[in-house]
Amino acid sequence: MMIDTHCHLDATEFDADRAEVVARALALGVEQIIVPAVSARNFALVQATCVTYPQCQPALGLHPIFAMQHQPEELNVLRLAVAAERPVAIGEIGLDLFVHDVDMTQQIYYFTEQLKIASEFDLPVLLHTRHANDEIMKQLRRFNIRRGIAHAFNGSVQQAEVFIKQGFKLGFGGAMTYTRATNLRKLAAELPLESIVLETDAPDMSPAWAHGQRNSPEYLPQIAQVLADLRGVSLATILTTTTNNAHAVLKEENV
Repeated sequence: MMIDTHCHLDATEFDADRAEVVARALALGVEQIIVPAVSARNFALVQATCVTYPQCQPALGLHPIFAMQHQPEELNVLRLAVAAERPVAIGEIGLDLFVHDVDMTQQIYYFTEQLKIASEFDLPVLLHTRHANDEIMKQLRRFNIRRGIAHAFNGSVQQAEVFIKQGFKLGFGGAMTYTRATNLRKLAAELPLESIVLETDAPDMSPAWAHGQRNSPEYLPQIAQVLADLRGVSLATILTTTTNNAHAVLKEENV
């Protein structure tokens, strides 16, 4: 059995065949799908998706890419939604230093305010970390956040070790399946397996065999097989360990 720890199943790309996508994923052994929000405007859709498909679990948060669109009052909307719905995590939150047209002061403001909410409700965080691992870790230490997932991790070994020491798991998905991604594949092969979880980030970050196409949670078993091949272990070992890792980081009563 597998857990897709990051899948935007509420996205419009799935509107035409969402039920079929979920059914195929379940048939292939994907037992849980974590669906993170990206703005207050899609909280209701994320929650509705997870009601329709009980195998899905919501995470609620304000994505850094949209920091210029978020409004301060939406932090209270988030707090009230978390209190009412008790999602499995606060996410997708974090920082993005790759995009240069999203003000970093705004990003940090929304990120740190959401870390306070995570601490208040004792929830893990699902982190967007693109080119921002060091600044994110600074804030995690500042607020003593000890549980979560660094989604789509693609940092250095040293940065990975810092996240792991802080109590975080590292998300690996479609990007790892490209043979040209030598650094990422080396990380996937050599980092402690007990610190790795599986994800798709569907409909984005498609694996090599679906390059240029919509990503889907049904690809998670093939992604798991790539990880098994890179590490030279059995698929069963990957499935058991990564699923246990996901359970460890997410609230047991919700998973």
